[in-house]
Amino acid sequence: MRPGVFAALWEWLPVLLGGFAFNVGISIMAMGIGTVSGTALGILQVSEIRTLRASSWFITQFFRNAPWLVLLFYCMFLMPFEFTVFGVTIPFPDWIKAVIGLALPVMANVSEIVRGAIQSIPSGQWEAARSLAFSRRQILFEIILPQCVKRMLPPWMNLYAILTMATVLASVVGVGEVMTLTQRALAAESRTELLVPFYGFVMLLFFAYCYPIARYTQKLELRYAVR
Repeated sequence: MRPGVFAALWEWLPVLLGGFAFNVGISIMAMGIGTVSGTALGILQVSEIRTLRASSWFITQFFRNAPWLVLLFYCMFLMPFEFTVFGVTIPFPDWIKAVIGLALPVMANVSEIVRGAIQSIPSGQWEAARSLAFSRRQILFEIILPQCVKRMLPPWMNLYAILTMATVLASVVGVGEVMTLTQRALAAESRTELLVPFYGFVMLLFFAYCYPIARYTQKLELRYAVR
């Protein structure tokens, strides 16, 4: 006799939770890489050097407007499967390629967040700092960027929530995250009545993780609203 729907879900629960934890891990790593590289790219967008400003703008717009799934496929199939260093073969796992593929659009969006925050600071701040003989580097890193943090935090958190939900795209390229494991569980059970409960549980996991982020983002937007 086959177990009931909830019994089957309970049986596969550790597997699904482990897959979801992998999604969260991918989102954290992609967000970290994208934030660091995107911050640098955003700063370059306001550079006084025209070549740097133009090239960083092009990179930002290119990756910001590229489909996330296409970037994932490019990273998955154009990057090598392994590296050979001093005669030692080092594998290059698919999940790392997925992290890089997701970090690229995050980088572009963070770049726009940083650029917008920097340019939202009143020009009087720059002029006052120059009158005190601060260099441009000192003005940017010691005066402007610290004020930008509260303006960047709400859109940055919103971007992280979007990225977390987008990690299911990694299932298309074979990464063993929650969607991939759900599909394998359903294939193993071979029961159509489990489709709605299993996928509904996956949606519930993402809702439970992303909804508090969305609510906290709204509070930050109200607290740090620029008046």
